[in-house]
Amino acid sequence: MDGARNGIAVDAPTAKSDLELLRAHAAGDAQAFGELVRRHRDRLWAVALRTVGDREEAADALQDAFISAFRAATGFRGDSAVTTWLHRIVVNACLDRVRRRTARPTVPFPEAGPAEPAEPRDAMAERDTGLVIEAALAQLSVEQRSAIVLADIQGYSVAETAAILEVAEGTVKSRCARGRGRLAVLLAGLRNPDPSDGVEIQTGGSRSTTEGEGG
Repeated sequence: MDGARNGIAVDAPTAKSDLELLRAHAAGDAQAFGELVRRHRDRLWAVALRTVGDREEAADALQDAFISAFRAATGFRGDSAVTTWLHRIVVNACLDRVRRRTARPTVPFPEAGPAEPAEPRDAMAERDTGLVIEAALAQLSVEQRSAIVLADIQGYSVAETAAILEVAEGTVKSRCARGRGRLAVLLAGLRNPDPSDGVEIQTGGSRSTTEGEGG
């Protein structure tokens, strides 16, 4: 009988917390880590992609991070939230890849291929704006980029961002402020496009660009 036994109501099983899943994994539960990954994969992928700026490298960095987390689970002391711990491992994996990357384009350009159906003007403008913002982010120092990705794009607080990056909160604020200033210069053309190109692109007030000085 669903939800009852012998006429007595029985509470439905509740989902395990992140900490419970991690501890279950450390204790030998073969399914626990996979559930933890499924729970947080999308957000961790977004952080990796924005930090690295390349889909293939971001996927490799995320895979490296999951392997590291899988192996390090038994050593988790609970000094921070499991999500903070996971994000720290992902960001470190991304930073390692960015720093190791040698002379190669920061933002890859697609190879020429068969013509595709024309996109609506709004969709084209949105895609082009996204590409320009990604290119601008790629020109920041990796320290500024990671702080802005976490605080401005993913919406983490200064304290959470500092915990993930393992730096002081003042350092996060400084990196964000300098990064935003740099982005303001790099993205100036989005707000004041060259009228000769016939295309007007607007940022739409994205937090990831130039607005706000908090952080």
